[in-house]
Amino acid sequence: MDKPNKIIFLSAGIPYIAEDRDSKYFESADIIAIRDSVRALATLSVLNNWQIVWGGQPSITPLIKHVMETLKASKQHNVKLYQSKYFVKDFPEENSYFEQIVLTKNIEGDKGKSLEEMRARMLKDNTFSVAIFIGGMDGIENEFEMFKKFYPSVPAYPIASTGGGALELFKKFEKCYDFPKVLKTEYAYMDLMKKLIIK
Repeated sequence: MDKPNKIIFLSAGIPYIAEDRDSKYFESADIIAIRDSVRALATLSVLNNWQIVWGGQPSITPLIKHVMETLKASKQHNVKLYQSKYFVKDFPEENSYFEQIVLTKNIEGDKGKSLEEMRARMLKDNTFSVAIFIGGMDGIENEFEMFKKFYPSVPAYPIASTGGGALELFKKFEKCYDFPKVLKTEYAYMDLMKKLIIK
């Protein structure tokens, strides 16, 4: 098995309306852009022997599986899925497709604690070259700040054109991290991901 050239932390999600979530995430989200950007990253991962590491988000995992199947990818080492046992009853059936799936502890039956455990495991278990943030809601903001604590010098890019949490991250940290403007304006995601990752 070939060792991946780069390991990429992916934090992504498709925002939805819920009583406990701020509507700003759903209102700014561009679902087509979210899907296109995830597909672009997954495609490039297979073609360039990168590895994507992500926490099982039920709207994202099927997209990555679809790309792998479309490309007839046999390189399962290009994808590594983390999933908390807290959500075991809600696991999408696509989870079973992935050979590299890490199940993390259900902490006291508490959603917040269990998610924190999963995120910490993802960040501790791997050595990342770059992080990409797409769409999402408040969870994506939490993962960005957690990632920067673990990897302060590693590039982390919120793809603001996808809206949702990625847009909020861009607005909040644009000056602090000197994000390139193209993150907010570019919709040709294959080219954008190449620019961000192939350096």
